[in-house]
Amino acid sequence: MPVIAALRALERATRPYDAEFAAAMRRRWAELPDVARTPGQILGRHGVGCEGTHGVFPKCNLKCTPCYHSRDANQVRVDGPHTHEQITAQMGLLRELRGPRAHTQLIGGEVSLLAPDDHAAALAIMRDHGREPMSFTHGDFDDDYLTRLALGPDGTKRFARLSFAAHFDKFMYGRRGIERPPDEESLNPYRARFAAMFTRLRREHGVRFFLAHNMTVTSGNLHEIARVIRDCHAMGYGMFSFQPAAFLGDERRWKEDFREATPDAVWAEIERGAGTRLQYRVLENGDVRCNRTAYGFYVGRRWYPFLDGDDPRDLRVRDVFFRRFGKMTFTGTPPALLAVRVLRVVARYPSVAVTGLGWLARTVRRVGPLRLVRERMRVRPVTFVMHQFMDADVVAPAWEMMRRGKQATEPGLRETQERLAACHYAMAHPEDGTLVPACVQHAVLDPAENAALRSLLPIVEVSTRPAAQRSCDRRGNHPCA
Repeated sequence: MPVIAALRALERATRPYDAEFAAAMRRRWAELPDVARTPGQILGRHGVGCEGTHGVFPKCNLKCTPCYHSRDANQVRVDGPHTHEQITAQMGLLRELRGPRAHTQLIGGEVSLLAPDDHAAALAIMRDHGREPMSFTHGDFDDDYLTRLALGPDGTKRFARLSFAAHFDKFMYGRRGIERPPDEESLNPYRARFAAMFTRLRREHGVRFFLAHNMTVTSGNLHEIARVIRDCHAMGYGMFSFQPAAFLGDERRWKEDFREATPDAVWAEIERGAGTRLQYRVLENGDVRCNRTAYGFYVGRRWYPFLDGDDPRDLRVRDVFFRRFGKMTFTGTPPALLAVRVLRVVARYPSVAVTGLGWLARTVRRVGPLRLVRERMRVRPVTFVMHQFMDADVVAPAWEMMRRGKQATEPGLRETQERLAACHYAMAHPEDGTLVPACVQHAVLDPAENAALRSLLPIVEVSTRPAAQRSCDRRGNHPCA
């Protein structure tokens, strides 16, 4: 009967756990090295990790020091059909090997060099493969570009939500209006302008957004991290990510004494900006030698963690979440459907509600009821991240040994292999059916890949000089000879 069939379909759609996603979790956990199988590990328990594109549009129109792109990156033409073809193939392999849901970064060079329609088509391809896309940009584009990306030719929304990661730091040269920033503070108006474009888009067209703020850190701006956080935490960014510079990419752009910006020094500055200690072992994404993450929220100007690592009751909340909700796909699930799935879990395990209510009561006490009232219950989730890429000179030999199935005995190479095995950030190679860590992509594979792209997608420059002069040039003669 139609009613019975409809009820069965509803029951299947609201099942809390997706069998394919659960299988992907089991595979991911099995792949992790022992050092990464920690109580707070997210990989293999609630996600497979992040993913990224490569070989799609390596060109950028700013000049950064340092730059992780290879020497040939800016000699490759930005081409919409090539981008769509490559993304389709890469997303297909990611869907096959990493399961039905993941966060994936549309990254290469500067994403806004893609025409808005090509950019929108790329995002649609990623969503069609179960990916939640995030576009990476330097943020130097206008309202018109964002509107044309978000809305179709008829003015209707293409997407209910857009995610962007914007990279701002004073070692990025060529930004309009501020060619060579003297310090990080001078970029704050540009950071605010970028976030304001999305606020306007949501207000006028109902397109929700998530924004991450990225910043490469060297000894030259290490001491400015705290000021950036204090100045910008309320602009609309939901994440602040800091990357200590690594020796990757174009060696011509290594200008700083990078080793002074150690992970501990960078994290200490992030804590100074947040105004509190940030516990990065409560929830982990891969190897903590690569990634440190602190999840929490602002109420007014104060930041609070979602889970207090010093409170055993909060650690129990984490463990209950992994056990009861870890296999549930949050990414890309409509809020109403997600709510029904959560309620089904609570109905089966009523103690989950007791645990959750206890956590909520403790959190309110930590913040203070009066503070919440004064701030009109405005709670702004903000995550702090530090991501440490590895140098090319250690990645290349470690990866070569891993390909041969050989475990390194030298401590530095063994650590590199462990970090690569636990990598949170993978890129797909459909030509051979493999996934590689991002450090391997940048350190080992990018140079040859971009050299090949330079031939496949050459930048054709149109000369405006007289024909006779161009003829002389082709013969190898100086035009004034």
